[in-house]
Amino acid sequence: MKKLILSLFVFCSLQAGAQVWHDAADMHVFGKAVENTYGHYVRFPEDIDAKARKDLKYLGQDAAGLYVQFSTDSPVVHVRWTSVKKLTMSHMASVGSRGVDLYAKIGNGWRFVGSARPALDYNETTRVLIKGMDPGMKEFRMYLSLYDGISSLEIGVEEGAGFSPAEAGTRKAPVVMYGTSILQGGCVTRPGMAATNILGRWLGREVVNLGFSGNARLDPEISELMARVVNPAVFVLDNVPNDTPELIMERMEPFVKTLRDAHPDVPIVFVEQAPYSQDALSSSSTESVRLKNEAQHTMYKRLKAAGYKKLYYVSGKKLIGTDGEATVDYVHHTDLGALRYSEVLYPLLKKLCK
Repeated sequence: MKKLILSLFVFCSLQAGAQVWHDAADMHVFGKAVENTYGHYVRFPEDIDAKARKDLKYLGQDAAGLYVQFSTDSPVVHVRWTSVKKLTMSHMASVGSRGVDLYAKIGNGWRFVGSARPALDYNETTRVLIKGMDPGMKEFRMYLSLYDGISSLEIGVEEGAGFSPAEAGTRKAPVVMYGTSILQGGCVTRPGMAATNILGRWLGREVVNLGFSGNARLDPEISELMARVVNPAVFVLDNVPNDTPELIMERMEPFVKTLRDAHPDVPIVFVEQAPYSQDALSSSSTESVRLKNEAQHTMYKRLKAAGYKKLYYVSGKKLIGTDGEATVDYVHHTDLGALRYSEVLYPLLKKLCK
């Protein structure tokens, strides 16, 4: 009798937890500059990776800005993924750097429903993102890790539930954004709060995240990659925090020329560096930011004088507010900083995304 009761308990437990795993390797990954990347969840094609500096190669593995979409009527959604680097940082939540989060399509917009915290003591993590959902088919978007790579990703649904991955379809002209760790997503609490992901939801189109922590140095390989994007809507250059005035003066024009030669009519937006929160107490900090922004503005005016059309400029003065509350370490954005940044850029990008 005891054996029968135990068998029934095990059977019921298995039935209650029964799930089917769908490998995202068979799904389309959104948010890439080009489709033929050397790995399913990386940002570089093989030839660009081969030419890039070591630091860019390392950062190109990060899944910043990438996401998958699917529809299911399952009452529960699980996720299982393997991180590449097992990275932890003292100033960024691990959910943002190594985790994933989930949004649901509600009406014409997207609503956050849950995040998956990564296991810190090993690379593979299995989590429940949401459970107890009402019946009916729903559309979901899963944003991938901002500061780590992903080597495998599976989505689990209840046995018998429908599951339909989103197809690539006809891509609406994407916004392509290039920049620093701030653009990559440092240091928001979860992937969906990166500014590129916020703007993607608001604009209703893919935003390609080409943020490279500490390495937005106007490398020609990056302008070449951006130039390859098919039918881009806008290019955004937010590289100033990683550069010196001398580097901007040397590399900005050839970088922009590569973009303009490939896409003569696509708008290019230059974004200044926002002031550091400590600038009120440090004249040397203020001067450093001023000189870099001044160099970029000089190049912007020089390019316009040389006949470059459809160039736009965004001041950094109010980019993340003026109260000093938008960063985690006086540089990198909190969720508040990313939201404010998005609110400043959105009206212009909306206007340019025709």
